[in-house]
Amino acid sequence: MKLPRTILGLRRQAGIMLIECLVYLAVFAILTSIGLAAFYYCWNHTKAVIFATEDVSSALRAGERWRADVREATGKISVETTPGGELLRIPRGKDAVYYSDHDGAIRRKLASANSSELLFAKTKASQMQAETRGSVNAWRWELELTPRRQETQLPLVFTFEAAQTKP
Repeated sequence: MKLPRTILGLRRQAGIMLIECLVYLAVFAILTSIGLAAFYYCWNHTKAVIFATEDVSSALRAGERWRADVREATGKISVETTPGGELLRIPRGKDAVYYSDHDGAIRRKLASANSSELLFAKTKASQMQAETRGSVNAWRWELELTPRRQETQLPLVFTFEAAQTKP
């Protein structure tokens, strides 16, 4: 028995649809993998931006605190170089504030307190130095933070300056 022509045409068309479906699945898989790769690339860079903004804001808060401590100093500020790093002593009345740089960790400690406050866990460089500008005792803090990610291309370098108001 001979099949009608329309049935043969449908069978031939169904085979073409199956091949088209496989091609569409392959194209969908390629586009999905490209989309996921772009998503994870953006996600990783977003995390890097978040880390950088956290580091910048914490550095600015620490710098403003340091500047306030220098302005409130009631005596001569001194810097000592110890085997572990620098120690800045800022006298404030009967008390004193210490900023220490020990093995890349910067801490702030009141002489009357038993504990210290960790400002930065990892710094690449930190240097506090006096600068005499006429009759003004000025101080400069150069701070470079260690980047959290190796892909970071710009170093996080800060310079804070303060003048002692009560010599």
